[in-house]
Amino acid sequence: MAARKRREPLSRDRALAAATALVDAEGMAALTMRRLAADLGVEAMSLYHHLPGKEGLLDGLVDAVIAEITAAADQAETDAAGGDWRTRLRLRFLAARTVMLRHPWAPALLSSRPTIPPGVYGYYEGILATLVDGGFSYRIAHRALHAFGSLALGFAQEVLKPATGEEADAAEAELAVLAEQLPHLGAMVAAEMHAATDPTLGWCDSQTEFEFTLDLLFDGLEQARCRSAADE
Repeated sequence: MAARKRREPLSRDRALAAATALVDAEGMAALTMRRLAADLGVEAMSLYHHLPGKEGLLDGLVDAVIAEITAAADQAETDAAGGDWRTRLRLRFLAARTVMLRHPWAPALLSSRPTIPPGVYGYYEGILATLVDGGFSYRIAHRALHAFGSLALGFAQEVLKPATGEEADAAEAELAVLAEQLPHLGAMVAAEMHAATDPTLGWCDSQTEFEFTLDLLFDGLEQARCRSAADE
Protein backbone atom coordinates (compact mmCIF):
# COMPACT_ATOMS: atom_id res chain seq x y z
CA MET A 1 0.00 0.00 0.00
CA ALA A 2 1.45 3.37 -1.08
CA ALA A 3 2.44 5.65 1.76
CA ARG A 4 0.03 8.51 2.35
CA LYS A 5 1.41 11.78 0.99
CA ARG A 6 2.49 14.01 3.84
CA ARG A 7 0.69 17.36 3.83
CA GLU A 8 2.85 20.48 4.02
CA PRO A 9 2.47 22.05 7.47
CA LEU A 10 0.68 25.38 7.69
CA SER A 11 2.94 28.41 8.05
CA ARG A 12 2.62 32.14 7.66
CA ASP A 13 4.51 32.09 4.36
CA ARG A 14 2.33 29.29 2.99
CA ALA A 15 -0.85 31.10 4.04
CA LEU A 16 0.29 34.37 2.46
CA ALA A 17 1.30 32.64 -0.77
CA ALA A 18 -2.18 31.12 -0.98
CA ALA A 19 -3.81 34.46 -0.16
CA THR A 20 -1.79 36.20 -2.87
CA ALA A 21 -2.77 33.57 -5.45
CA LEU A 22 -6.42 33.89 -4.45
CA VAL A 23 -6.50 37.67 -4.75
CA ASP A 24 -4.56 37.58 -8.03
CA ALA A 25 -7.17 35.23 -9.46
CA GLU A 26 -10.41 36.56 -7.97
CA GLY A 27 -9.78 39.99 -6.48
CA MET A 28 -9.69 41.34 -2.96
CA ALA A 29 -13.42 40.79 -2.39
CA ALA A 30 -12.88 37.02 -2.51
CA LEU A 31 -10.39 37.06 0.36
CA THR A 32 -11.84 35.91 3.69
CA MET A 33 -10.30 33.87 6.46
CA ARG A 34 -12.83 31.10 5.80
CA ARG A 35 -12.15 31.00 2.06
CA LEU A 36 -8.39 31.05 2.57
CA ALA A 37 -8.62 28.21 5.09
CA ALA A 38 -10.65 26.17 2.61
CA ASP A 39 -8.07 26.73 -0.13
CA LEU A 40 -5.35 25.59 2.28
CA GLY A 41 -7.34 22.59 3.47
CA VAL A 42 -7.29 23.66 7.12
CA GLU A 43 -9.75 24.90 9.71
CA ALA A 44 -10.25 28.66 9.78
CA MET A 45 -9.12 28.87 13.39
CA SER A 46 -5.77 27.38 12.40
CA LEU A 47 -4.99 30.52 10.43
CA TYR A 48 -5.21 32.69 13.54
CA HIS A 49 -2.03 31.08 14.89
CA HIS A 50 -0.16 32.65 11.97
CA LEU A 51 -2.28 35.67 10.97
CA PRO A 52 -4.27 37.52 13.66
CA GLY A 53 -7.56 38.07 11.85
CA LYS A 54 -8.43 39.85 8.62
CA GLU A 55 -6.38 42.96 9.38
CA GLY A 56 -3.37 40.80 10.20
CA LEU A 57 -3.91 38.98 6.91
CA LEU A 58 -3.98 42.27 4.98
CA ASP A 59 -0.83 43.45 6.75
CA GLY A 60 0.78 40.14 5.83
CA LEU A 61 -0.15 40.60 2.17
CA VAL A 62 1.49 44.03 2.21
CA ASP A 63 4.61 42.54 3.78
CA ALA A 64 4.69 39.88 1.07
CA VAL A 65 4.37 42.45 -1.73
CA ILE A 66 7.09 44.67 -0.24
CA ALA A 67 9.39 41.65 0.06
CA GLU A 68 8.71 40.83 -3.60
CA ILE A 69 9.45 44.43 -4.62
CA THR A 70 12.67 44.46 -2.61
CA ALA A 71 13.84 41.21 -4.19
CA ALA A 72 13.06 42.53 -7.68
CA ALA A 73 14.84 45.82 -6.90
CA ASP A 74 17.91 43.98 -5.59
CA GLN A 75 18.05 42.03 -8.83
CA ALA A 76 17.72 45.29 -10.77
CA GLU A 77 20.66 46.70 -8.79
CA THR A 78 22.71 43.66 -9.77
CA ASP A 79 21.74 44.10 -13.43
CA ALA A 80 22.67 47.79 -13.27
CA ALA A 81 26.05 47.26 -11.57
CA GLY A 82 28.38 50.04 -12.64
CA GLY A 83 25.56 52.23 -13.93
CA ASP A 84 24.91 55.81 -12.88
CA TRP A 85 22.28 56.77 -10.29
CA ARG A 86 19.63 57.39 -12.93
CA THR A 87 20.03 53.99 -14.57
CA ARG A 88 20.00 52.22 -11.22
CA LEU A 89 16.88 53.99 -9.94
CA ARG A 90 15.04 53.62 -13.22
CA LEU A 91 15.58 49.87 -13.24
CA ARG A 92 14.66 49.67 -9.56
CA PHE A 93 11.36 51.53 -10.02
CA LEU A 94 10.47 49.60 -13.17
CA ALA A 95 11.17 46.35 -11.30
CA ALA A 96 8.74 47.49 -8.60
CA ARG A 97 6.16 48.26 -11.26
CA THR A 98 6.50 44.77 -12.71
CA VAL A 99 5.50 43.43 -9.29
CA MET A 100 2.52 45.80 -9.16
CA LEU A 101 1.35 44.76 -12.62
CA ARG A 102 1.51 41.17 -11.39
CA HIS A 103 -0.64 42.12 -8.38
CA PRO A 104 -2.89 45.00 -9.55
CA TRP A 105 -4.77 44.98 -6.23
CA ALA A 106 -1.60 45.90 -4.31
CA PRO A 107 -1.53 49.72 -4.86
CA ALA A 108 -4.93 50.21 -3.25
CA LEU A 109 -4.05 47.88 -0.39
CA LEU A 110 -0.73 49.61 0.29
CA SER A 111 -2.40 53.01 0.27
CA SER A 112 -5.05 51.86 2.74
CA ARG A 113 -2.85 50.57 5.56
CA PRO A 114 -2.70 52.77 8.68
CA THR A 115 0.98 52.09 9.41
CA ILE A 116 4.17 51.92 7.35
CA PRO A 117 5.20 48.30 6.66
CA PRO A 118 8.64 47.65 8.20
CA GLY A 119 10.07 46.38 4.91
CA VAL A 120 9.49 49.78 3.29
CA TYR A 121 12.28 51.34 5.36
CA GLY A 122 14.86 48.93 4.01
CA TYR A 123 13.63 49.48 0.47
CA TYR A 124 13.96 53.25 0.75
CA GLU A 125 17.39 52.86 2.36
CA GLY A 126 18.51 51.40 -0.97
CA ILE A 127 17.06 54.35 -2.88
CA LEU A 128 18.81 56.84 -0.61
CA ALA A 129 22.10 54.96 -0.93
CA THR A 130 21.84 55.18 -4.72
CA LEU A 131 21.16 58.93 -4.60
CA VAL A 132 23.99 59.64 -2.15
CA ASP A 133 26.39 57.47 -4.18
CA GLY A 134 25.30 59.50 -7.21
CA GLY A 135 26.43 62.76 -5.63
CA PHE A 136 23.19 64.02 -4.06
CA SER A 137 23.19 65.73 -0.68
CA TYR A 138 20.79 64.39 1.93
CA ARG A 139 18.75 67.58 1.53
CA ILE A 140 18.18 67.04 -2.20
CA ALA A 141 17.76 63.28 -1.72
CA HIS A 142 15.01 63.95 0.82
CA ARG A 143 13.23 66.20 -1.64
CA ALA A 144 13.65 63.56 -4.32
CA LEU A 145 11.78 61.03 -2.18
CA HIS A 146 8.89 63.47 -1.88
CA ALA A 147 8.92 63.99 -5.64
CA PHE A 148 8.96 60.26 -6.35
CA GLY A 149 6.01 59.55 -4.11
CA SER A 150 4.51 56.14 -4.81
CA LEU A 151 6.39 55.91 -8.15
CA ALA A 152 9.26 54.43 -6.17
CA LEU A 153 6.96 51.51 -5.32
CA GLY A 154 5.85 51.06 -8.90
CA PHE A 155 2.53 52.90 -9.13
CA ALA A 156 1.06 56.39 -9.35
CA GLN A 157 -1.47 57.45 -6.73
CA GLU A 158 -4.53 58.72 -8.57
CA VAL A 159 -6.42 61.60 -7.02
CA LEU A 160 -9.60 60.97 -8.98
CA LYS A 161 -10.90 57.77 -10.51
CA PRO A 162 -13.98 57.41 -12.71
CA ALA A 163 -16.71 54.92 -11.95
CA THR A 164 -16.31 51.32 -13.05
CA GLY A 165 -18.65 48.44 -13.77
CA GLU A 166 -22.35 49.28 -14.12
CA GLU A 167 -21.75 52.94 -13.27
CA ALA A 168 -19.24 53.38 -16.08
CA ASP A 169 -21.83 54.13 -18.78
CA ALA A 170 -23.44 56.87 -16.68
CA ALA A 171 -20.01 58.32 -15.90
CA GLU A 172 -19.11 58.32 -19.60
CA ALA A 173 -22.29 60.20 -20.45
CA GLU A 174 -21.57 62.72 -17.69
CA LEU A 175 -18.03 63.18 -19.00
CA ALA A 176 -19.43 63.89 -22.49
CA VAL A 177 -21.55 66.69 -21.05
CA LEU A 178 -18.61 68.05 -19.10
CA ALA A 179 -16.46 67.98 -22.23
CA GLU A 180 -18.76 70.60 -23.76
CA GLN A 181 -18.37 72.83 -20.70
CA LEU A 182 -14.66 72.11 -20.12
CA PRO A 183 -13.17 71.83 -23.61
CA HIS A 184 -9.51 71.53 -22.56
CA LEU A 185 -10.21 68.77 -20.06
CA GLY A 186 -12.38 66.94 -22.56
CA ALA A 187 -9.77 67.23 -25.30
CA MET A 188 -7.02 66.00 -22.96
CA VAL A 189 -9.01 62.92 -21.93
CA ALA A 190 -9.84 62.15 -25.55
CA ALA A 191 -6.19 62.53 -26.57
CA GLU A 192 -4.90 60.38 -23.73
CA MET A 193 -6.97 57.24 -24.21
CA HIS A 194 -4.63 54.37 -23.38
CA ALA A 195 -3.60 51.88 -26.03
CA ALA A 196 -4.77 48.33 -25.36
CA THR A 197 -1.14 47.18 -25.34
CA ASP A 198 -0.09 49.75 -22.71
CA PRO A 199 -0.21 48.05 -19.27
CA THR A 200 -2.23 50.06 -16.76
CA LEU A 201 -2.78 49.97 -13.02
CA GLY A 202 -5.55 52.54 -13.07
CA TRP A 203 -7.47 55.09 -15.08
CA CYS A 204 -4.48 57.42 -15.24
CA ASP A 205 -1.55 55.13 -14.45
CA SER A 206 -0.28 53.60 -17.66
CA GLN A 207 3.23 52.33 -18.31
CA THR A 208 3.84 55.15 -20.79
CA GLU A 209 2.80 57.80 -18.25
CA PHE A 210 4.81 56.11 -15.50
CA GLU A 211 8.05 56.10 -17.50
CA PHE A 212 7.49 59.63 -18.81
CA THR A 213 7.08 60.93 -15.26
CA LEU A 214 10.17 59.07 -14.05
CA ASP A 215 12.32 60.53 -16.82
CA LEU A 216 10.94 64.02 -16.18
CA LEU A 217 11.79 63.76 -12.47
CA PHE A 218 15.24 62.36 -13.17
CA ASP A 219 15.99 65.24 -15.55
CA GLY A 220 15.01 67.75 -12.89
CA LEU A 221 16.97 65.97 -10.17
CA GLU A 222 20.12 65.93 -12.28
CA GLN A 223 19.82 69.69 -12.73
CA ALA A 224 19.31 70.13 -8.97
CA ARG A 225 22.33 67.94 -8.25
CA CYS A 226 24.52 69.98 -10.58
CA ARG A 227 23.36 73.29 -9.07
CA SER A 228 23.94 71.99 -5.54
CA ALA A 229 27.45 70.82 -6.43
CA ALA A 230 28.25 74.19 -8.00
CA ASP A 231 27.14 76.01 -4.85
CA GLU A 232 29.42 74.01 -2.57
